[in-house]
Amino acid sequence: MTTEAPRSGTDHVVDMPEPNVREHPAHDVSGLFALVLSLAGSLICLGAAVVGIVVAASGHPAPGVVLIVVGLLGLIASIVALCGLTAVAPGEARVVALFGRYTGTIRTTGLRWVNPFTTRHKVSTRIRNHESGVAKVNDADGNPIEISAVVVWQVEDTAQAVFEVDDFVEFVAIQSETAVRHIATSYPYDAAPEIMSLRDNAEEITAKLSGEIAARVASAGVQVIESRITRLAYAPEIAQAMLRRQQAGAVVAARSRIVEGAVGMVEAALTRLDQENIIDLDDERKASMVSNLLVVLCSEQSTQPVINAGSLYT
Repeated sequence: MTTEAPRSGTDHVVDMPEPNVREHPAHDVSGLFALVLSLAGSLICLGAAVVGIVVAASGHPAPGVVLIVVGLLGLIASIVALCGLTAVAPGEARVVALFGRYTGTIRTTGLRWVNPFTTRHKVSTRIRNHESGVAKVNDADGNPIEISAVVVWQVEDTAQAVFEVDDFVEFVAIQSETAVRHIATSYPYDAAPEIMSLRDNAEEITAKLSGEIAARVASAGVQVIESRITRLAYAPEIAQAMLRRQQAGAVVAARSRIVEGAVGMVEAALTRLDQENIIDLDDERKASMVSNLLVVLCSEQSTQPVINAGSLYT
């Protein structure tokens, strides 16, 4: 486990302003019921206007004019009432505002009816993906790297999404890019095991990235479901040099492991020879045996056996 803090202030959470509005349900009724009432009212008012025309033509102008006026006004009111019908599809919501004042959000799917003088903004509540472009930045050690990420997000508070920012989709995109760049510049690409790095601590870095993006977009009513780094590599101009450095480190690590194992095998061989009294070796013969065994065990080339027909001392 790596517990060391990052080299720069990645634990700083961006201080976004508190939202001025929060989502609450709008006052709406069934759209089918309102549609039936509006159509029935339209027919009744139209019939009243026709009757008024007939009455006026039969020699009773005053009652006829009243019926005509009432019928026309009722017909206009019924038509205006039809403007309050709003269809809400699954995965969508309607943010309702009356003369610029937020009055609520419709999340019930189907045909709904609200005050016809209100404005209704359609907001998608579906889960969305944002894939950031490949950003070229310098890591904490100053090495140029290329990094990109994908962010899975969803609108949680429709009122904040509409009224707190100009365009919440663009807002999420820009804040995600900013968070990715900030995380990339706060940690080294790779480092010693005791230091958190972008390559070796992907889960921890991803968690910090998700937390920073969530803090940045919370005031827009957006919930971050998940974020993942999709590309992480050295910039092309230093990629070959860094690859050689990594290869050299791997070779050194492999050599150290081979030498460690060879020494253990030699030690075990000498101990067993002494315990079972197979052969009595003086210090010079032990040194020669150790040298030969290390050459055989550590060499990358196949060894050629040499038969010594004489003595070690001649």
